[in-house]
Amino acid sequence: MSLMDVYKIAGSGLYAQRVRISVAATNIANADVTRTLQGGPYVAKDVVLRAVPISDKNPYLQGVEVEAIVNSKRPFKMVYDPDNPDADKNGYVKYPNVDVVTEMVELLSASRAYEANLAVVTTSKDMALRTIDLLRT
Repeated sequence: MSLMDVYKIAGSGLYAQRVRISVAATNIANADVTRTLQGGPYVAKDVVLRAVPISDKNPYLQGVEVEAIVNSKRPFKMVYDPDNPDADKNGYVKYPNVDVVTEMVELLSASRAYEANLAVVTTSKDMALRTIDLLRT
């Protein structure tokens, strides 16, 4: 495995985790939005990742890519609030299908994975610089 392969793998991980962080933050920010431009409450988004080979020479070297950002299939929350202008005829308001606790866990998990990928890049760079220093002497 070359140093460039390490950078490709870690770089793909950095990008994927940045997308996960962005989507989780968007979900949290819209957790109480009951009316969108499309009509109805905000629909939570989920990130779909998939493994992809980064090298033609070795198919076992795999990075990750964002395959899609899809609407969540979790059910909406129904809250009885007859005074709300978005209430239906029975007095229930349909709130987004965002679970803030789950999104916070997703945010922390993606943040840790981002840090781990960044540590790989930093460590690889340090090793390369030390190797160059050794070759100079």
